[in-house]
Amino acid sequence: MTKTPDNISKKKFMEEFRRYHKGSVTRRHFLNVTGLGAASVVLAGAVPGLRPRPAFAAGDIGDRVILATWPNYHDPDNFDAFTEATGAHVQVNVFGSNEEMLAKLQAGGSGWDVYVPTNYTITTYVSEDLIEPLDTARLPNYDPSAFDPRYAEAGSVDGTLYAVPKNWGTTGYAVNTSHTDGKAMTSWKDFFDTTMDSFSGRTMVHDYQLTTIGNALKYFGYSFNSVAENELADAEKLLIDAKPHLFAISSDYQPSMRNGDAWMTMCWTGDGKQLNTDIPEIAYVLGVEGGELWSDYYAIPKGAPHMDAAYALINFLLDPEVNAKEVLAHGYPSADAHTNKLLPETLLNDPILYPAADLLNALEFGAAVTLTDPNRAELMARFKSA
Repeated sequence: MTKTPDNISKKKFMEEFRRYHKGSVTRRHFLNVTGLGAASVVLAGAVPGLRPRPAFAAGDIGDRVILATWPNYHDPDNFDAFTEATGAHVQVNVFGSNEEMLAKLQAGGSGWDVYVPTNYTITTYVSEDLIEPLDTARLPNYDPSAFDPRYAEAGSVDGTLYAVPKNWGTTGYAVNTSHTDGKAMTSWKDFFDTTMDSFSGRTMVHDYQLTTIGNALKYFGYSFNSVAENELADAEKLLIDAKPHLFAISSDYQPSMRNGDAWMTMCWTGDGKQLNTDIPEIAYVLGVEGGELWSDYYAIPKGAPHMDAAYALINFLLDPEVNAKEVLAHGYPSADAHTNKLLPETLLNDPILYPAADLLNALEFGAAVTLTDPNRAELMARFKSA
């Protein structure tokens, strides 16, 4: 006797059908959930959406996909849903800087299938042949017209698409205001001066030259992207002076801020939002002098070992419903209009995610030259070893 699946409501059927048609779930998942396995051959002629899909969307993608990404940057439930839908387990490798990611790919054998580069790095990956051009036919959820060009244009180089937008944000700092004695923190001058005074031993900076050097440059009013030797010298002196007062140099700073070991840290938007939501006395500050505006992307490294799985994962994460869950989990704003329609107004009006115009206009996108500039690399090495 054949077991018959439980009846499924019309509403549930249409929900599952829409998910399948968009590529969010596999054909196998759809047929199993709806109980249509035996009828699929008949229905395929009547319902075009049930015709066999290509391997990258149908689940014949192997048993794993390896993602290199930033800390606290995804909703783990989405990875579980991807595995349930495709059979491919998502293995997450976390990195702390774009320099670390570049070095890993230059060395070869990273094993990564998908990685998350920042806007200013993509031209370098293209010039060093470390990134695959993307076939948009394998990304049916990618709608270029839905993205704000400011946060999408860096994904194309010389007319070829290499990366699709994940989300965007700013770089500021998080400060536990219960330790500031009522002092308002508004600038990078406040950040470094307080570090070397009342917050000695309680401050963290990124293990990442772009932001750590860039924000030290802003202390003096210089460009976040400066490679001028005299300006870098000023930034280095500030960082060396601050070094004995630091709690740590790390891009994974949430644990120390949450347990109270650290009171202040350089911080990205989403981490600032996560910390403020859970511990309201932790404020997120954008320095009035300026700083960094950035956008991150999904890309495939050259020679990815699980190419079908790479496309399937990116396509899955680009689904607006999936991406909305990502935004709600990590607190980074999306540049996708379809995703934003699914988000609550309170989030879309949050000043951490969407800063006031005067603060946002003072920010700079990172420049490609900073990734490979030897003076900045050597400065960061001297600072860390001091």
